[in-house]
Amino acid sequence: MNRRFQTYIVGNSYAPLSTLAGGGLLIIASSRFAFALVACAALLWVYGLTVLTAFMAKPILPKRGIRVILLFLSSLIGSLFLLVLWLMSPLLALGSAFILLLCPVYCMGSEIFAHLASQTLERALVKTLVDAAILGFLIIALALIREPLGFMTLSLPVGEGPGMAELFREDDGTSLFPIRILASAGGALLLLGYGVALFRYLRKPYIKEEL
Repeated sequence: MNRRFQTYIVGNSYAPLSTLAGGGLLIIASSRFAFALVACAALLWVYGLTVLTAFMAKPILPKRGIRVILLFLSSLIGSLFLLVLWLMSPLLALGSAFILLLCPVYCMGSEIFAHLASQTLERALVKTLVDAAILGFLIIALALIREPLGFMTLSLPVGEGPGMAELFREDDGTSLFPIRILASAGGALLLLGYGVALFRYLRKPYIKEEL
């Protein structure tokens, strides 16, 4: 891995992988693959449009309390995504509403919003979309482990019916397999624990360099 890119991912306190410490969005959104795809799209939407709107409104934004204003702005943009999703599939929007409400909170944890005034639009947009893509990739990766092993199925978001369609189902839900614990919140915390341990292991060389 390119060292500069690796440093950006794990080597600073605003790194995208530092959001593993929170874990709420990762656990909830990775319960089903359909929710993971919706969460990934929402993250890209919220991160990207928040940066674009903030730069267009930079001349009128006050310097004091800018983070609070950006939080309200990202929440508004997230609500617009929820509205679009509701028009496409009301049941899917209802099932993923809490996931979408968490996206603006994680958006404010991005490094770029802490130093927005000193960034150019192109640089800020690229960095925020990279942040969103990394977090979305982690959610999708967890969902690809949890849903097939936990529910013995794989779902995709659709615009009709219950809002998601199952590509296959290998179990009728009556059998008991220990691996199905991954479908629960406890199983997700177990996977997240391994993720946090890996993150800290990768970040350890950079902590030593800072010292």
